[in-house]
Amino acid sequence: MRAPLQIAVLGPGCRNCRALEKATRRALDELGLDAEISHVTDYAAIAALGVLATPGLEVDGQVVLSGRVPSVAEVKDLLGAVEAE
Repeated sequence: MRAPLQIAVLGPGCRNCRALEKATRRALDELGLDAEISHVTDYAAIAALGVLATPGLEVDGQVVLSGRVPSVAEVKDLLGAVEAE
């Protein structure tokens, strides 16, 4: 069995960050994937990851999205691509 995905929502905790987390949780539920979700709110740490626009999404140490709130379907595609690696 695979270890849970390590997911980080990158951003200050604004409305868009919360929307990204909600879409991510829904995508995880629909895919039946296990994950641990954390939040990175420190701008220096976010910038060090190469994210210049929030919200961002990091999955297993890889930034997969930044600067917008994706649809649930898009998050599912992103998670599926990471799972396939």
